[in-house]
Amino acid sequence: MFQGTGSDVGKSLIVAGLARVLADRGLKVRPFKPQNMSNNAAVTTDGGEIGRAQALQARAARTPPSVHMNPVLLKPQSEIGAQVVVRGRIRATAKAAAYQQMKAELMPLVLESFAQLKAEADVVLGEDGKPIDEAEENYGGSVLIIDRSGQASNVPHEATAEKPAEANAAPSPARKTKSKTKKSK
Repeated sequence: MFQGTGSDVGKSLIVAGLARVLADRGLKVRPFKPQNMSNNAAVTTDGGEIGRAQALQARAARTPPSVHMNPVLLKPQSEIGAQVVVRGRIRATAKAAAYQQMKAELMPLVLESFAQLKAEADVVLGEDGKPIDEAEENYGGSVLIIDRSGQASNVPHEATAEKPAEANAAPSPARKTKSKTKKSK
């Protein structure tokens, strides 16, 4: 599972690059992002919708894009609501609180998608859209974890990762200021 320090830090591109390297070495590679929030969707060969990043990753892995690569796609429609696309098909429009209630019923579908990819590939490259700290904040104290065996759990943040001691310390002066460059005259 690839996780970064924030959103838009290059996780999808790293997964795509790694997918290409592994595919070029003869491995069957499948990208997997259990949940993605994006208005930028791509169409799979069977007409379903997935995130464009997962479609790019599939192309890098030299395999057709599949709805199983991104089983839950949230397409924002307002500040507090989104269209919920499950395995490529619109399932509902939900506000954030209603979506939280849907997660339990979506979990078996996500796990089935993961199992299908795992069965057809040598390597499944998973990507999580949020780092642990941000997921903690956005998802009310728990993070969905799918481990190597395909087991899922809703694990409290404290059980999944601990911040390094230095993260809790006051920032050093070097961290507080941006580097200044000399202007040429």
